Amino acid sequence: MKISTRGRYGIRLLIDLAEHIDEPHTALANIAERQSISVRYLEQVVVILRRAGFIRSVKGASGGYALARLPQDIIIGDALRVLEGDMLVVEPPIPGKAETKIQRCVRTVVFDRLNERIAQVIDRKTLASLIGTVDPDSGYMYFI
Repeated sequence: MKISTRGRYGIRLLIDLAEHIDEPHTALANIAERQSISVRYLEQVVVILRRAGFIRSVKGASGGYALARLPQDIIIGDALRVLEGDMLVVEPPIPGKAETKIQRCVRTVVFDRLNERIAQVIDRKTLASLIGTVDPDSGYMYFI
């Protein structure tokens, strides 16, 4: 599995909007400049994220985009699945199609476990955890 530029740029777009959440909206050209991404490419990504309800658009000459939800309510796995499709290393077996013992063994011991681990990581991370406001994987640190 390899995450495409659409997935990577989409996450960067969401991070940029989260970092500028205090602004009512941000022009796509500003995001493109800050992230060094083509405006034309971001326009394609914005359509997908807006239809999925992650961002909202503000119309007009001074319009732009803003998050439609709070950063802690946006799960990275959900955004990646919208942008990339299923985040599977290998597709599940086709119902009714026979698997050999070796195929089943490799699938259950390797590929299914990889799929589970990937899902565990991307489904535990929120947009807030990527911008440093909340990280569910970090415990409290005590210094003496």
